[in-house]
Amino acid sequence: MILFPAIDLKNGQCVRLEQGDMARATVFNLDPAAQARSFEAQGFEYLHVVDLDGAFAGKPINAQAVEAMLKVVTMPVQLGGGIRDLATVEAWLSKGVTRVIIGTAAVRDPAFVRQAAAKFPGRVAVGLDARDGKVAVEGWAETSTVTALDIARRFEDAGVAAIIFTDIARDGLLKGLNLDATIALADSISIPVIASGGLASIADIEAMLEPRAKKLAGAIAGRALYDGRVDPAAALKLIRAARAA
Repeated sequence: MILFPAIDLKNGQCVRLEQGDMARATVFNLDPAAQARSFEAQGFEYLHVVDLDGAFAGKPINAQAVEAMLKVVTMPVQLGGGIRDLATVEAWLSKGVTRVIIGTAAVRDPAFVRQAAAKFPGRVAVGLDARDGKVAVEGWAETSTVTALDIARRFEDAGVAAIIFTDIARDGLLKGLNLDATIALADSISIPVIASGGLASIADIEAMLEPRAKKLAGAIAGRALYDGRVDPAAALKLIRAARAA
């Protein structure tokens, strides 16, 4: 189980949204690179970054901030937001991103995901963000008619590295992970699943380490890390102990 600290980028700043609403953004750090450095110093082993403006625009917008982060950390970085074509995938991977996350295009253009995953094995993840069970696209501005499981199944044999499943209703609200839905998804597919949206306390970490969640590959933590509800040292100690056991 990997705990991914999240850096969401809006206007070059490190923010957290509530339920994906750009109008409900809290700025936590004006310097994303400094935030990335801080997470690495705390002992995190994999960074999760989202270009929020890019997700709405359909192309990278906060590239400068992402590149600044890549220069100052050695831990792997997974990046989503505005990645809609193969040229963008190739550009980010060549700049040092370990894994790209494809969201909207996974719904609109599954052939592109297959092409990217075939060309870059293990370096393409799919982000599925669900509202009332249906996947939302375009930076969560629109809700599609398909379920997360429908889309995840399309990529079973495509070489996708992971599915990042976010419950939009919980995102940024510190209500706790929707583990029931996330575990149900993980149990229905062979692709590793990462939980996202609502992680609120050390209890969420403990729940992730229970036997029923054994198929989950990790969880993304955002606001709870920024406001101190989750102590990084305590969370990482729990995870290391579970691995050792």
